[in-house]
Amino acid sequence: MQNSLLSLLILALFWSCNDKMVFSEYEPLKDGKWEVDKVVHFEFSGMDSITPHNLFINIRNDDTFPFSNLFLITELESPSGNTIKDTLEYRMTEPSGQWLGKGLGSVKENKLWFRENVVFPDSGVYKMNISHAMRKNGSVEGVHILDGITDVGLQIEKSTQ
Repeated sequence: MQNSLLSLLILALFWSCNDKMVFSEYEPLKDGKWEVDKVVHFEFSGMDSITPHNLFINIRNDDTFPFSNLFLITELESPSGNTIKDTLEYRMTEPSGQWLGKGLGSVKENKLWFRENVVFPDSGVYKMNISHAMRKNGSVEGVHILDGITDVGLQIEKSTQ
């Protein structure tokens, strides 16, 4: 019986490994509050310069997140200094108000497509900055403290294409 359980555990461990995963990192946000001037920063290096990669932004939110969508500003800087800046919008709920994402309980994790089939031709350190750009409808001024975002992550996987 003990050997069967051990064998199942080892099998589950091997099965759960993601051989496509190249980079995965999260930054927790203090008390689930994302300040407008708080830029979440990631650095990664040692990327395969031939294989295309898919990039994802991972967001963990709880029930205090007050919006049905999320606006993000991203900056991806290569080691040569070239920077690509984007403003992105992601849907966080169904029209019914039900949270998208995975997870039990009040925290949901959303794996959001950022870029597809990216090749990293330069060797060295790549830098990724993510900030939020939320504002209330009809308001010019942005939301200074965005409640309900507990963690922001960056995930890079080898493309299957």
